[in-house]
Amino acid sequence: MAAAARDLAATGLVRGTSGNVSLRAGDHVAVTPTGGQLALLRAEQIAVVDLAGRHVHGPLQATSELDLHLSAYRRHGCGAVVHSHATAATAVGTVLDLELPLIHYEMLLLGGPVRVAPFAPFGTPELAELVADALADGRQAALLANHGAVTVGHDLDAAVAHTHLLEWLCEVYLRAAPAAGAGGPRTLDAAQQQAVIDAAVARRYGQTHAADDQAADPGAPQ
Repeated sequence: MAAAARDLAATGLVRGTSGNVSLRAGDHVAVTPTGGQLALLRAEQIAVVDLAGRHVHGPLQATSELDLHLSAYRRHGCGAVVHSHATAATAVGTVLDLELPLIHYEMLLLGGPVRVAPFAPFGTPELAELVADALADGRQAALLANHGAVTVGHDLDAAVAHTHLLEWLCEVYLRAAPAAGAGGPRTLDAAQQQAVIDAAVARRYGQTHAADDQAADPGAPQ
């Protein structure tokens, strides 16, 4: 947890005390503390709460955005949550009302277009529910209007990776949008999205080990 927070700070995705990270283990959630400097965070500063938000362990209180994290766990069963104020994601959340459209096939790793949760004050139950709504249907990321972003994952590595991916996608959008004019950047339609999924399956995309039949026969074509 502390190492992930320091990594996010080192890459500029969080700064100062803005942003927070959590990881679920059974009925408990480890979460960064309120007012904690993420770039300097130490393991012993991590707070532990139960799913009702009651403090269980640690010298510091949990982040003021605790409701946002707990709502994601309760409603979507994810394993980890990252909330950031990353520059590009925050910028896109100030100009798009509904969603970041599917401008690149890697967005499929986030579940498709990234919804924009309407604005609500930070730390409020209202914001927590709006973000949980934006994460419905298997979405792994959401933008928060005039605020920042949230990503989730089955574990902490996945949630952090999704934060990096979302920031890159937002940077691409910000560069492409002015050149594209009023119509916005070109997006992938449903047939193109399915073609990407089919290609990934056919090519075993992301698998670093040879298929069982190829492993058994080193001479098999790749």
